[in-house]
Amino acid sequence: MAVQFPFSAIVGQDEMKLAILLAAVDWRIGGVLVFGDRGTGKSTAVRALAALLPKMRVVAGCPYGCDPAAASGCEACEARGRAAGAARKSVLVPVPVVDLPLGATEDRVVGALDLERALSQGVKAFEPGLLARANRGFLYVDEVNLLEDHLVDLLIDVAASGENVVEREGLSVRHPARFVLVGSGNPEEGELRPQLLDRFGLSVEVRTPEVLAERVEVVRRRDAFERDPHAFTERWKKEDERTRRRLVAGRSRLDGVRVPDAMLERAAQLCMALGTDGLRGELTLIRAARALAALQGDAEVADAHLKRVAPPALRHRLRRNPLDDAGSSVRVDRAVAELFGP
Repeated sequence: MAVQFPFSAIVGQDEMKLAILLAAVDWRIGGVLVFGDRGTGKSTAVRALAALLPKMRVVAGCPYGCDPAAASGCEACEARGRAAGAARKSVLVPVPVVDLPLGATEDRVVGALDLERALSQGVKAFEPGLLARANRGFLYVDEVNLLEDHLVDLLIDVAASGENVVEREGLSVRHPARFVLVGSGNPEEGELRPQLLDRFGLSVEVRTPEVLAERVEVVRRRDAFERDPHAFTERWKKEDERTRRRLVAGRSRLDGVRVPDAMLERAAQLCMALGTDGLRGELTLIRAARALAALQGDAEVADAHLKRVAPPALRHRLRRNPLDDAGSSVRVDRAVAELFGP
């Protein structure tokens, strides 16, 4: 297995790293959209975080990687679970990171039903797709702004529901597909439609470092990693282990984090001040703030959590204002300052 660049060794890009961590703590936040310059560590961060996570336990032989401790799973696992005296054997596997190529067909993504076998033999044969492989892991789409709109919409729907349903000619197959969707792209090559932008949970902007010392450090670390990956990874092992413990602890604390009514009102006030459409903004803001509180070990959501996650949760949901030429990040920061104070 290829050695991945350590997550803790990534220089800068703090907002991107935080967004991916929050989505890993609570998959219900939705996908993470990373827009910015090429060569700024977008795919490196996703693969590094997946490699950092502890191995997950799956049902042996299950094509969807079902969790043996879960109450429900795919049709095959549920059938085995109902069988008298059947025991679910399990194995440990790495958290998957699945790349979705731009030229992928819908059948390649969602899976394909063999209609010929179904009609001639009465057998419901299903070939799992990329969504099945990504279950309980990460699905990474580079240049997501160049992917066909209907595929982006499909991905976001499945990522939000945690289940993939394939229906063809009266046949239907459903299986768990709970994954963190990460899409990246360069805005110079085209933008996503606003309707699709709004469906992503968090949106992050990354830029090429402009500070000389930071650029030099990026090159130094990458060069050291390529010359001796194992030695470089060993040097960052303690930092990665610390991040792993924070993440695992955050997941275990998540359901116990309280969200006071005052914070719900704050979130709604902020979204109203920015004029966001619908209620996805408030929902994502609260979910991300709760995940941040869990990651930091706090018992309840506070102003500081909302302020920290507001830019990635809201910047891609703003309408264009012809009377205000400020960027979306500036508008969110301004609204946060007015509502919460400096």
